[in-house]
Amino acid sequence: MASFTPKLVALFLLLLFSHLTTLSSATSTLRDDLLGAARAPSFVSWLRGLRRRIHQHPELAFQEHRTSELVRAELDALGVSYVWPVAWTGVVATIAGGGGGGPVVALRADMDALPLQELVDWEYKSLETGKMHACGHDAHVTMLLGAAKLLQYRKKDLKGTVKLVFQPAEESYAGAYYILEEGALDGLEAIFGLHVSPHLPVGVVASRPGPFLAASARFSATVAGKGGHAGGPHDAVDPIIAACSTVLSLQQLVARETDPLEAAVVSVTLLRGGDVYNVIPGSATFGGTVRSMTDEGLAYLMKRVKEIIEGQAIVHRCAATVDFMEEELRPYPATVNDEGMYAHAKAVAEAMLGEANVKTAPQSMGAEDFAFYAQRAAGAFFFIGVGNETSMDRASPVHSPHFVMDEEVLPIGAAFHASVAIEYLK
Repeated sequence: MASFTPKLVALFLLLLFSHLTTLSSATSTLRDDLLGAARAPSFVSWLRGLRRRIHQHPELAFQEHRTSELVRAELDALGVSYVWPVAWTGVVATIAGGGGGGPVVALRADMDALPLQELVDWEYKSLETGKMHACGHDAHVTMLLGAAKLLQYRKKDLKGTVKLVFQPAEESYAGAYYILEEGALDGLEAIFGLHVSPHLPVGVVASRPGPFLAASARFSATVAGKGGHAGGPHDAVDPIIAACSTVLSLQQLVARETDPLEAAVVSVTLLRGGDVYNVIPGSATFGGTVRSMTDEGLAYLMKRVKEIIEGQAIVHRCAATVDFMEEELRPYPATVNDEGMYAHAKAVAEAMLGEANVKTAPQSMGAEDFAFYAQRAAGAFFFIGVGNETSMDRASPVHSPHFVMDEEVLPIGAAFHASVAIEYLK
């Protein structure tokens, strides 16, 4: 057994005390300084006003002109420089520390809404017919603007540069891919993103290291046969039968070709044939989504979907075409959290919100174009709770016309964003 001199013991205790003091100081700073500032009544009022203005005027992918204008106006008021347009409607702002140089970290918020008619009856419901912020992107933009204000007031203390990414077109159209293609984030070392979750209460965040969200692609298929009278099917080549057989065969991809310990999804979600009761149509179309927790798994599923559809068409004397729409609806890679960046954001959240309010999230077969950023830099993506059982009748999921949130999340998200960046740059 090693023996320690009184001097070594004293030195160890001094170092331990210094470390604990630093942790205590960081916790105090995060809770009292950043979160306290974000929860100031005037700050919260400003955040609520922003979110409600955005919520009333939702805009679809690559159409976020009004939202982008609001973002730029707020950045101008704060004295924050930015580049616009990026990926058509996007804005990338920069807050550089007083010393110059240092690492570059980014914070990201998506801006687009969904083609849904809002069914929530409240004072600030959507004024745009058939459009709704049903995935919380209005809150994402608001929280990032809040972070911009917190960071701008502390920019002289930053030990590097923070990029604020106000991104268009997360819903289906891979806005993140186009942000990166334009070079707006070249030189980036790390990136952090938040997404609201109605299944977590306000004040709680959740994530996990490694693979978190699925890789995803869509497909559309057309099976061409020969139309004819339904009373004489032998004179026709029925594409409906071919399509139905194909849908059933596709289910074997998960049941018989995928390792049971690996997550995969093949869902056919639309099927269209003829529109007359007594006529066999000349063609049928169907489509859906394929998902995997790995990019390699997604590539395999896409290859086999094409093979099965074309093969089944031949069996039924038909011809088939398969389109994965890779230009219009670019497949999303799996969202994989960098273990170091995840640990950093988790430690920040625990210091700010308490360890009990930082959860380990399960993997999800949902997809996110944040994955493109995480392929370029150390990424961490977290869910942040917007549920409140005492003030909300029930928690409707995102993408629901009944989706609501507790706006108490806004200052928490703003402070969490800012804290992740400040502590990273230290």
